[in-house]
Amino acid sequence: MEFGCIAKKLGHSFSAEIHSLIGDYDYRLCEVPGDGLDDFMRKRDFKGINVTIPYKKDVIPYLDGMNDVAKRIGSVNTVVNRDGRLFGYNTDYFGMKALLKKAGVSVENKIVLVLGTGGTSVTAQVLSKDLGAKEVFVVSRRAGEGVITYSEAAERCKNAEVIINTTPVGMYPENYASPIDIGLFPRLEGVADAVFNPLRTPLVLAAKKRGLNAEGGLYMLVAQAVCASEIFRDVFIDKSEIDRIFGTILKMKQSVALTGMPGSGKSTIGKIVAKMLEREFIDLDAEIVSRVGKPITDIFAEKGEQGFRAIETEVLKDVCRRSGVVIATGGGAILRDENVEALRQNCKVFLLDRDPDWLKPTSDRPTASDREAIKKRYAERQKRYAETADVIIKPADNADLNAEMIIERL
Repeated sequence: MEFGCIAKKLGHSFSAEIHSLIGDYDYRLCEVPGDGLDDFMRKRDFKGINVTIPYKKDVIPYLDGMNDVAKRIGSVNTVVNRDGRLFGYNTDYFGMKALLKKAGVSVENKIVLVLGTGGTSVTAQVLSKDLGAKEVFVVSRRAGEGVITYSEAAERCKNAEVIINTTPVGMYPENYASPIDIGLFPRLEGVADAVFNPLRTPLVLAAKKRGLNAEGGLYMLVAQAVCASEIFRDVFIDKSEIDRIFGTILKMKQSVALTGMPGSGKSTIGKIVAKMLEREFIDLDAEIVSRVGKPITDIFAEKGEQGFRAIETEVLKDVCRRSGVVIATGGGAILRDENVEALRQNCKVFLLDRDPDWLKPTSDRPTASDREAIKKRYAERQKRYAETADVIIKPADNADLNAEMIIERL
């Protein structure tokens, strides 16, 4: 292996795609079981590797040297092989610093909560102190030396101003978990979350809902990768490349979700968008029918609308765990807050706001089976549709043109 990333599990990793955008070199993902780390590190059969959970401290005994930042942190995420000798670096330090700047989160003279106790936690602690934090509290499920519990943080640190999450809570596939309730901290100003998949964790979404500065870990991942590539290849990379690569990866990983009234063209236009972008298309109603094994009209008849909505939420949450897909939602999917939160994790939401006079009633749409029902539903939902969309599209008669408009706005 020339270059790559090692971890126990890498199914969620974006690293190979990021490095392919940095330069023309071989970069591979390599899952190493716990009992295989010793053999891997002793063989030294690589030029350079990134190291992630849970090996950032475990690789240190195999190193011939570390740079000052890695020594101070006691954690290594980048290892380079120079003529058979291994040297360790911590590019997460640079990545997290770039993330805080991107998020507009300042820790200077602030009370900071760092969630987690792993290698990235120590990076966040050292960085926060270097940037002039007033106080830094480390929070974990279990108390220890220099570590407080979440309940203690809620009692003792109500005046916390910045939260940095370094735990894997909220990471794919457990997308809907959050490590802490930010409502407990009324003075909170900003949140940085090292989790990059999903693009926006529940923690980040909760912060944004309060109007706080907040950012997920994708920018950190890209920034540290650029820094690591410089070390791997002993080259200088202009830091403007971070923004270029971040934008490209964000477009690749961000899903497209289409919302709007039944009959507004979500499925037709969604299929065209998916084909143009060479992505998978998912029709939420069709997915529900496939999983339940019954038409939607039958589900409504047997379980009522609330029963159908519960099934819809379960399927939507599952679909929204995936990145880089095109989703046509059902007409009422945005009625539940938890559905909207699921969409916002990985999706850019486009509302197809078609005039109700153009919508055709059909018998397979229980809430829009006749003209009167359509007008009533439109009046009830229009404000909700608009509030939950990132972009509002007024569809033209040409489906291809509508698809092109969506891709331009993406």
